[in-house]
Amino acid sequence: MTQPTPPSFLSRVAIAIGSFFAILGNARLASDIVRLRGGETLAADAPAPEPREVRVEVPVEKIVETRVEVPVEKIVERAVQIRVPTDTAALQVLGLLQREARFVDFVQEDVKNYTDAEIGAAARVVHEGCRKVLGEHFSLVPVREEAEGSRITVAQGFDTTAIRLTGNVVGQAPFSGTLTHRGWKVAHMQLPQLTDEKAAEIVAQAEVEL
Repeated sequence: MTQPTPPSFLSRVAIAIGSFFAILGNARLASDIVRLRGGETLAADAPAPEPREVRVEVPVEKIVETRVEVPVEKIVERAVQIRVPTDTAALQVLGLLQREARFVDFVQEDVKNYTDAEIGAAARVVHEGCRKVLGEHFSLVPVREEAEGSRITVAQGFDTTAIRLTGNVVGQAPFSGTLTHRGWKVAHMQLPQLTDEKAAEIVAQAEVEL
């Protein structure tokens, strides 16, 4: 703590004169002056008492841990196997369609300058060749066995990869509707064996007449 600056001489003279009259009129003040002159310490100069640790006990409610079991729906994970088709198989099919039906030539041709009769004649050749490729290398079966145009019921949990709903689809299954297309799925596929997979990239060879 910083000690206060002692008063100047003139200030001390004023204090002495004032104290003289104050001591005459105040016996208690005179007694304090006598004790001060006798060497007693003023309360302001006495060292501050050491702080004491005070412990206050505050009542606290007992905390009771309660275990609450909340029912949780069981989540069942279904393993899904994803089969990525190889580029080679797709190139093989495209090569077969080109070889048997000139499919790539037909699609790449700009047919706007041809007549409908010319396009129809070319389409017949493409159709016959494509049909041959499908018949020799793929076994196709319908997704639904019912006749097209008949009324069917699509049950809850139906396979969305095999059935596509169209029209006014509102609510949840089961749905009742008209079968507009039976769909197709591949039951079996048999492609020629390749000795060089790189060769499958050649969909049609360039032809050079000598």
